[in-house]
Amino acid sequence: MLKSFKAGLFLLLATGLQPVFAEEAAPAAAAAVNGPEKIVQNVCAACHGADGNSVITTNPKLAGQHPEYLVKQLTNFKEGTRANAVMSGMAGALSQEDMEGLAKYFSSQSIKLNKAKSNGKGSLGEKIYRGGIAATQVPACAACHGATGAGLPKQFPRLAGQHADYTLQQLRTFRTGERANAPMMMTIAGKMSDAEMQAVADYIQGLR
Repeated sequence: MLKSFKAGLFLLLATGLQPVFAEEAAPAAAAAVNGPEKIVQNVCAACHGADGNSVITTNPKLAGQHPEYLVKQLTNFKEGTRANAVMSGMAGALSQEDMEGLAKYFSSQSIKLNKAKSNGKGSLGEKIYRGGIAATQVPACAACHGATGAGLPKQFPRLAGQHADYTLQQLRTFRTGERANAPMMMTIAGKMSDAEMQAVADYIQGLR
């Protein structure tokens, strides 16, 4: 009789617990399907790569970037303080939670480093990055972005390994005022020639 009671109790508990486990598992499964990974797959990957390493050199690599910087840029795109027709539309559909989730996702990815084409050690690009341009009072890039281009979380973005084409494009838009969400960079880029921009952008691509 005792053995039969224990067997029945076990069966009752097992049966009763099944729906509880199913209910607890459902939100977790939904989160996995609807989390930042899904947004990356459906929205971001085509331009930036599923792991944030864009193969299109005019689109930035997002892998390894500081999450605070990524959230700021998405917010600026959404608010219109950083102009870009494509990204403004993309960011406009994102919630604060979406933006923070995407930033966390991309910051956790490993950036694939690259090489400079011609601006290695002793080049004009290195001189500008490490020492600035005294004649036009352009400060060294390393002063804000670090000797290795790692940047400073919450303040300045990581630059190391970024596509030279993208960096050059951004420097030019800072100079023209088309990109106006970083006044310091607008002032700096306004003092640089195309040749200087190209050299430092190439050097940054090879930083590690």
